[in-house]
Amino acid sequence: MQAAPRRTPEHGEWHGIVLVTGTDTEVGKTITTAAVAAAAQAAGLRVAVLKPGQTGTITGAPTDAEVITRLAGPDTVKTLAEYPEPLAPLAAAKVAELPPLELFDVVDAIRAEADKHDLVLVEGAGGLLVPMGVRPSGEAWTFADLATTLAANVLVVARAGLGTLNHTALTLEALSRRGVRARVILGAWPADPELVHWANLSELVPHLVGALPAGAGSMDPGVFRRSAPGWLTPALHGVLDNWRVWAEEAG
Repeated sequence: MQAAPRRTPEHGEWHGIVLVTGTDTEVGKTITTAAVAAAAQAAGLRVAVLKPGQTGTITGAPTDAEVITRLAGPDTVKTLAEYPEPLAPLAAAKVAELPPLELFDVVDAIRAEADKHDLVLVEGAGGLLVPMGVRPSGEAWTFADLATTLAANVLVVARAGLGTLNHTALTLEALSRRGVRARVILGAWPADPELVHWANLSELVPHLVGALPAGAGSMDPGVFRRSAPGWLTPALHGVLDNWRVWAEEAG
C-alpha cells in the first residue's frame, strides 16, 4: 500500500525534529511527548517518537516507549538503548558495562525517521545537561549538544509549582546561548491550583505552548487522545489559543 502523502504544516506549527527535555526528572516529559504525538496525529501528521536512552529497566515499570504507545499510538516508537539502573544514561551504561550512546549514531537514527515522518519527537532523560553518552573522541555529550547538532526546536517540560521559575529560566538561558529555539509546557497543572501556581503561570505565559492536567497519564487512551489538542497551542497542533480563557476554565 502506498504511503499517504505528507500534510503540509501550517504556518507556525512545529514539525520536523523536536526535542523534549525537562527542567528536572519526573516533570512529565513522557506524558507531554505522548500528548504532542496524539495532537499531531489527530491533525493528520505522521509521527515518530524516539527515546535515545531508556534507563531503570530493572525496576520493572513500563518503559517510556510503552507509555507513549499506550496513550498516543504514534506511527513509530523506538528506543535506541536500554540500561538496567535508574541513572543518567551515560552513568547507567558504565555501571552495566554496556556500550554508551554514541552521539552521531543517535543523530543518524533521528534523521532517518525524519525522512519518513512529518514530526519526530525525541524524548531526553532528566534535564538538559544530563550526560547522555559519548562522542567519537570519548567526551560526554548532553541533550543540549544533540539539539545544537540537529538544529532542532526544544520543548522544555516544567513544573507548575514552587521553584519552577528559576529552573525554567536556567534551562531556557542555556538553550538561548546555544542558539536553540525553545518553548515551555507545564507537565502537570493541579486540579486545585494555589496562588503560587497562578503567579508562576503569569510569568511563564510568554513562553508557554501547553499545559497538561495532573494525572493525564492515568486517563483512558481514547480520552487522552481526544483531550490532548485542548492542552496544546496551535504551534503543537492543538486548539488552545487563549490563556485567559483557559485560566478561567481551569480555575
